[in-house]
Amino acid sequence: MSNFNQYLFYYLAAFLVVVILYLNRQHKKHSVQSTRLQQAEASGLTEPSSLHPVVNPNRCMGSGACVKACPEQALGVVNGKAVLIDAAHCIGHGACAAACPVEAIKLVFGTEKRGIDIPNVTSQFEANVPGIFIAGELGGMGLIRKAAEQGRQAINALRKKVGGSADYDVVIVGCGPAGLSAGLSAIEAKLRYKLLEQEDSLGGAVYHYPRQKVAMTAPVDLALIGKVKFNEVHKEKLLEFWVDVVKKTGLQVSFRERMEAIERENGCFVVRTNRGSYTANTVLLAMGRRGTPRKLDVPGEESHKVMYRLIDPAQYTGQAVLVVGGGDSALEAAIALSEQPGTDVTLSYRSAAFSRVKQKNRVRLEEQQKAGRLKVLLNSQVTAIAETQVEIDNDGIAQRLTNDAVIVCAGGLLPTPLLQQIGIEFETKFGTE
Repeated sequence: MSNFNQYLFYYLAAFLVVVILYLNRQHKKHSVQSTRLQQAEASGLTEPSSLHPVVNPNRCMGSGACVKACPEQALGVVNGKAVLIDAAHCIGHGACAAACPVEAIKLVFGTEKRGIDIPNVTSQFEANVPGIFIAGELGGMGLIRKAAEQGRQAINALRKKVGGSADYDVVIVGCGPAGLSAGLSAIEAKLRYKLLEQEDSLGGAVYHYPRQKVAMTAPVDLALIGKVKFNEVHKEKLLEFWVDVVKKTGLQVSFRERMEAIERENGCFVVRTNRGSYTANTVLLAMGRRGTPRKLDVPGEESHKVMYRLIDPAQYTGQAVLVVGGGDSALEAAIALSEQPGTDVTLSYRSAAFSRVKQKNRVRLEEQQKAGRLKVLLNSQVTAIAETQVEIDNDGIAQRLTNDAVIVCAGGLLPTPLLQQIGIEFETKFGTE
């Protein structure tokens, strides 16, 4: 064999080894992603909550660029095509669409099975009710950068309608990215504003993201602040930044104040809340789609020991805690609490089984049950909450449990009916832009 043929043989052999290793790696990777998709389908978790990517299989070349660009790892390549395999983790930031080399991805609202109601607004973010503006997640924009931009643009648009004898030029409802940006723009424009937030924290939906979840992947412009050059930032750092912005700018936020109605009187709007009412020339609705936490409507629920989300499991160390709910948030809360020393955890769910939860949460819950770290009461409902006890109907049998705290994870009531009463029109999107 000549030297040339030897070199050619070695080259081809090395090339073949590289190809085999690459194909083997791709096969393993695709097998993992295919398994994740099957688990999501088995758990009924294939319906995204809001804006999400849809892949055109006829254009997709399976490069995996979208998978690499997704910080939530919600996409995967299965059978050579990109697929949304973890819809529950998708936050609609759009990095996948921007990364696709063949433009095979578009961002849409809703699916063929489950529609999403999106309010009709003009290019200036004004609803069909003159003087009411909508920006951010409620209007279908979950991407933080664009929600913040919409909040700024909406304030610029509604400035033309201010003036008069109303208490405020604008009442802003919600202090997520859109509301925060709108508040800063209102200060810059020297508008009389009132910023309402039904919870006790900034951030809107971002506040409820899991720990270390990537929240933003692109820079954003804020009034009074300028360009915020975050290319990829986790939830905690972003919330910390927003708190600092509020301190530096003097932005006034009325926390724990929930909008309950908007009425039209004497040429201006009357915004009624759980604390009072305010007149305004315009209203900017910048709240999220989570809505108001769904309550149990039982005696004693107004107690200070009843919460509607778990913030820090460690604060319940050594206590008897009841978690109510059957979704992933309830299971994750119960699991986190059960990992605290000396905590007595009970999970109550009204149905006979957990049908729409992630497989990993289901497995982890069973592990904690077997280890004796928590108890699960299916077919159960809370009937009353007392200072040191809770009363539960468990499959027709009344029980009393020693209790120090109740965490209700029963979802939220969307604001759609309230807004429809105002006269705001919606369009139901079934997988459309």
